[in-house]
Amino acid sequence: MAPRVKDGDAVVAVNGKWVSWIHTGFAYAAFFSALLVGMALHFKKIVQNEHYGYPDEWFPSVSATIGDRYPERSFFQVFIALTSGPRFALVCLWYILTARPNSNLPKLVAGVGVFRTFTCGGWTYVTSTDDHDWHDIFMISYLVATLPWTLGCLALSPNNRRAVKYRKIMASLFFGTLVPLIYFFIQHKVHKVPGAYTKYAFFEWSLVLFDVGFDAVTALDFDAFEIVVRDVKGVSRGQLKTTADSVLEKEKGKPVGNTFGEGFFWAEVIDAAADAYTGFVFWTVWTALGVLVWYFPLWHMGISGYELAILSYVSPVILVIPSVRSLATKNLRLLHFLSISGLLAYKFQNPANRLFMTMFSVACTSIAWSCTWYAERTQTTRLESRIFGWGIGLIMSSVAKFACSTNNPVWPTMHAENGGWNKLGLFLAVLAVLRAHRTRAPVSGGDYFPSSGKKGSPVLAGLGIGGLVFSMHALLSDSSTMISWVWEGYPVRGPIAVPHGALTIFAMGAGLVYGLFNPRVAGSWTAYGIGSVGAALLTGYSHWTGYYGALALTFYLLAVTPVLISSAVRHSPGTTFGVGFLLFMFLVLFHVWVVAYAFVPGGPLVREHTDWLMTITMLSIGAGVFSAATSNSSSPKPKSVSPNSKRQRSYYVYVLAALQLLSISVAYLRFPTNDYTPYHKEDKVATLGIWTVHFGLDNDMWNSERRMRDVIQELEIDVIGLLESDNQRIIMGNRDVTQFLAEDLGMYADYGPGPNKHTWGSALLSKFPIVNSTHHLLPSPVGELAPAIHATLDMYGELVDVVVFHSGQEEDPEDRRLQTEYLSNLMGSSPRPVVLLSYLVTKPLEGNYNTYVSDVSGMKDIDPTDWDRWCEYILYKGLKRTGYARVSRDSITDTEIQVGKFVIGEPEPENEMMIPEGMVPEGRRFPALFRGNGVRGHRYHVFNEPRYWQ
Repeated sequence: MAPRVKDGDAVVAVNGKWVSWIHTGFAYAAFFSALLVGMALHFKKIVQNEHYGYPDEWFPSVSATIGDRYPERSFFQVFIALTSGPRFALVCLWYILTARPNSNLPKLVAGVGVFRTFTCGGWTYVTSTDDHDWHDIFMISYLVATLPWTLGCLALSPNNRRAVKYRKIMASLFFGTLVPLIYFFIQHKVHKVPGAYTKYAFFEWSLVLFDVGFDAVTALDFDAFEIVVRDVKGVSRGQLKTTADSVLEKEKGKPVGNTFGEGFFWAEVIDAAADAYTGFVFWTVWTALGVLVWYFPLWHMGISGYELAILSYVSPVILVIPSVRSLATKNLRLLHFLSISGLLAYKFQNPANRLFMTMFSVACTSIAWSCTWYAERTQTTRLESRIFGWGIGLIMSSVAKFACSTNNPVWPTMHAENGGWNKLGLFLAVLAVLRAHRTRAPVSGGDYFPSSGKKGSPVLAGLGIGGLVFSMHALLSDSSTMISWVWEGYPVRGPIAVPHGALTIFAMGAGLVYGLFNPRVAGSWTAYGIGSVGAALLTGYSHWTGYYGALALTFYLLAVTPVLISSAVRHSPGTTFGVGFLLFMFLVLFHVWVVAYAFVPGGPLVREHTDWLMTITMLSIGAGVFSAATSNSSSPKPKSVSPNSKRQRSYYVYVLAALQLLSISVAYLRFPTNDYTPYHKEDKVATLGIWTVHFGLDNDMWNSERRMRDVIQELEIDVIGLLESDNQRIIMGNRDVTQFLAEDLGMYADYGPGPNKHTWGSALLSKFPIVNSTHHLLPSPVGELAPAIHATLDMYGELVDVVVFHSGQEEDPEDRRLQTEYLSNLMGSSPRPVVLLSYLVTKPLEGNYNTYVSDVSGMKDIDPTDWDRWCEYILYKGLKRTGYARVSRDSITDTEIQVGKFVIGEPEPENEMMIPEGMVPEGRRFPALFRGNGVRGHRYHVFNEPRYWQ
């Protein structure tokens, strides 16, 4: 009989903890019933993966267990469906438990809980076999939502020590498990280590245990409820303090305290997002200028005069004129609107016009931001917000490039046909400026610093700004730049661009937040020393050691940003930012000179001295730290953080957290599959090509990666060497053409030697696994360095060496002679079949050609009768050559594509005879698509058709 109470009859009274227990029971039953059934019925099938099976792998992953096999899939889906009711009830009760007046956080957490429930249903009922993309979308959405759900539940937990303790344990175990989970997944996917997937599976199942266990802790809180529903302790009316309330009381007056304790207002979130997006516009046009300038000396093969466009970087120097400074400070909104003009540059077809438009935009944005910080110097909260927005803008730019394979989608080199989002970017920029600069900055008053006291040196402060902005641009404007510095080839012994680019982005965000909350520590000499050690490790070491240094330097650079800018605005912006951006321009030229020494006046003096460049950069930042320390020493003890500042900070942290989650999502979606298949596997044919790609800019200054992808795919090239491919510098936009090509074409990629090795770059893309690769810098006593990649590929079970090589320029014959001897000995020493994909700078049958094709190297020319060559050559030994073709490049670059076909596993014949195409098996032929006029300007030329041999 139902109990009776004074408020009326209750039909039934059930303690709220049973919602948690029922949810936990059904959830665990779903997973473990599928595991037991799968192990009993399909053990060897569900432990099999793309590389290994039983006995190397002996425990199934979650996805393999709950996937497509009957009946385990049905067990899982039935129980997970039964879980949905208790799950919605759990989210509802949690909201009732935590809801408080004037607080939107409980609503936000409840919304996330409902969202997670729906996405769980998505990846449960749409398997990877049904629709791989949607399965991944639901899965990653669920995982990303887990972070705010977990943190929100911890923040809102009632002050129940036992429950809080178990929540912290479960949350720590969950997020801690992600580290070994990712490690063993990479060991399986990238390194193909036997048994690694079994270890990965144990951690994957642990995630299930901890995820469900975290929600099971609600049983300790819900025992305060009885479901009629009747609140027996008044917790739904906000009478009990939450953990967050208790913490906030203890932390009152501290920098971190109350940051997230105020009400949540969407208008202020929009303000923070608008500030960040205006920062994104700054970094977009700032990083675009170098790419556009680089186009002109590239096509003029020397200094063109357009290089003077970089003077627009130092436009703040005009602010030394008081009337100009006053005018600019009073018209910040106009200046920021003029800055947007760079996003319109893509509308101009003429490269010079695009450059001039971007140059104007850079000049405006340099003045606009210098004056924005200067104008806000008396308002602590507003200045802090502007600095934070600018820093988040850099992170947003890096995330955008991470998502778009190292291209900023709103650069002037992009448009709709090559992956640009220019119209959307421009539209958002207009809205951001309207929102972020709707009020005029104050010019006096405020609480920033007293009129008396030391301000430090304006010149030293300016040097700090110059070193900071250069290092941010050169190293942090793309998440893969420093990874390419420490990359030394296969096997993988360090970070890779995906997924580890997300770690770089995380370090950027963590550093910025730390610098915001702890400026005195971030501006200390101890922090500077740690940053300097990181710079030294990055410069001097490879693999993980070098990357750990990179992360330390990344964290420091973003942490010291608020310190250096706050110090700089104490002086005239014309002096500090004028000096700073002048130093930036000098460092940009320096970092070009170290690799372009053969083409610029005085270049040999700084040849290959990236170490000098890094030293000057860190000393410049040190000068800024010294100036900031001088001014801080005379400043009064900082006041406690105002409530307004605390609230403002929280919204910028929300925007930053959203970007961090986005970067994690991108890392997941872009993670390499490594399940690549050659085009003619059944015929054991390998098609190899060589192409000088001119840094991924076409003849009209548009990004050319998509056009490159199309022709490589249509030519059915399995292995291709790319030359003049190192774009990881400011003047090339800190890009990597191999990332998009490798992911879209399904190929392994080797990039090297790295940008800190001072070459114009070589790269290798392969459908075949790269077993080992070594990067070489060939002898170059006078001219430019000659890069080479020597890789061993697993072609249909046979090991074949492929060498990608770019010889030195024509003006230095002794360099080329030494390089020829080095490479010939390298190829001659290999006991395996070898293919050379090269740029040799020689005529057929003359000079160094006879050293490359000799008894020393053992190499043969793929077609000795092809007299019309000067640069590109394909040489080989130990393989059966069956075909050779030359394909025109249209306007993608200035060099054609040369392609050769080889049959793997058949002996190299002693006497070969050229045969007509009709006698060639279908699988060994070149595509007919390129005959005659070809397609999109690509056609067989010189011979007007491919050549074949029997």
